Amino acid sequence: MNIKQAKEYIKDTVQLYLKKDEFGEYRIPVVRQRPIFMIGAPGIGKTAIMEQIAQELSIGLVAYSMTHHTRQSALGLPIINQKEFGEKQYQVSEYTMSEIISSIYDVMKESGMKEGILFLDEINCVSETLSPSMLQFLQYKVFGRHQVPDGWVIVTAGNPPEYNKSVHDFDVVTLDRLKVMEVEADYNTWKEYAVSKGIHNAVISYLDLKKDHFYHIETTVKGKTYVTARGWEDLSQILQLYEEEELPVDENLVGQYLRNDKIVKEFTAYYDLYNKYKHDYKIEEILSGNASENALEKAKAAPFDERLSLLGMLLDRVQEDMKTIMWTADYLLEMRKALGSMGKDGSVEDLLGRMEKQMGARDKLIHSLMAAGALSDVEKYKNRSIIRFLEQGMKLVRTGNASGAEQAFDSLRSAFQQEADAMKKSTQQIGEKLHHLFVFAEQAFADGNEMLILVTELTVNEYSARFIATFGCPDYQKHNEELMISDRQSKFMAEIDKLDL
Repeated sequence: MNIKQAKEYIKDTVQLYLKKDEFGEYRIPVVRQRPIFMIGAPGIGKTAIMEQIAQELSIGLVAYSMTHHTRQSALGLPIINQKEFGEKQYQVSEYTMSEIISSIYDVMKESGMKEGILFLDEINCVSETLSPSMLQFLQYKVFGRHQVPDGWVIVTAGNPPEYNKSVHDFDVVTLDRLKVMEVEADYNTWKEYAVSKGIHNAVISYLDLKKDHFYHIETTVKGKTYVTARGWEDLSQILQLYEEEELPVDENLVGQYLRNDKIVKEFTAYYDLYNKYKHDYKIEEILSGNASENALEKAKAAPFDERLSLLGMLLDRVQEDMKTIMWTADYLLEMRKALGSMGKDGSVEDLLGRMEKQMGARDKLIHSLMAAGALSDVEKYKNRSIIRFLEQGMKLVRTGNASGAEQAFDSLRSAFQQEADAMKKSTQQIGEKLHHLFVFAEQAFADGNEMLILVTELTVNEYSARFIATFGCPDYQKHNEELMISDRQSKFMAEIDKLDL
């Protein structure tokens, strides 16, 4: 299965394990809650999906790599205790609490969340001294003499032996106590994640053309070479920072993240070409409706891979704006609810007190979700934006001359309306950019396959789909109907996969 399918299976399993009966008991007893074991190549996103599941289910997450643990840190240190048996005193060996179990209690205390996921990575690489204890742990959720708290589901992960010399094969007795999921690298699945995370468009455009370079591991005379999803994501982040600082990107930089000489050379050459396209076509001019005749003629005559790169740059620019707008819309909707809950009664000081209380609650929520490992980017943006609005609002109220809370509240409502009006203006501007994108695509590509790709990408991207559904786009509706997207999309994407680009 791919990583997206694995995520859905794990999410469903966690929800079912946490389901309770009318007496508050777990429907599946803890001893029958088989730990999940994901086995797959390194860097395909196993840890990332655990963070997403915790965020989506609003539960805690404690993650550990088992290669970092000795027997002592995992099971606890031995201590000597005095006990009485049959009126005689004896010294008895006991153990301090496991570092792993202790971390769960720390998260529960800081976040207030009583349920969550304990994610143990590289579980099949534990040290020889710890290995005998793993069977007891996987069956009974016990490390040493301390049990994993009820409500915490165990998910484990590991690499196949061909990727890691430290791997110990589990015997049948151990495997029979696990839910085993074999996960494979899949570019199309990763692309959905990459777009939502804002991965550099040069990376996505390149991999659209070279899907076999997405995940590549081979043994050569020089040793093992590798390119992973993790490498592409980390490379994307450093590329964005290099561009901000206007630093040159070369093979030496790319080779620090992609450990395959051929792919390093090809991507670096493509990246240089990508930037040349960006300069030659003048993306902002196209999206403002001022595309030059030279850009239009160049696009008409361009080979298919250049057209795809150009389309990717245009889409990336528009979809990033759409993402910002939808995040802003979510924040303003939540802010309107927060203002409505504060009320307009009492004095100015009463209103300031309610605003401070609202800020404290938001700050506590951020801290709680962060401590639990369940804070998503959009939740962080939304709540921090509300805190910022209220901080500015408190300054506005304090410097005003309002005689009471109702009058002071009017100034807050006015500030909120200004932000809402600014969003409406931005929405209109993005709608115009989208229209200009379609006009350019019509003129440069007619109703060819590039138009199908444009409509498809707008359909599958979370934020562009939400934007169009919320604010509309006549150009999209027109071409969606003309292209019969549901029929042609799957056929064409199958064809493009077969092309040797």
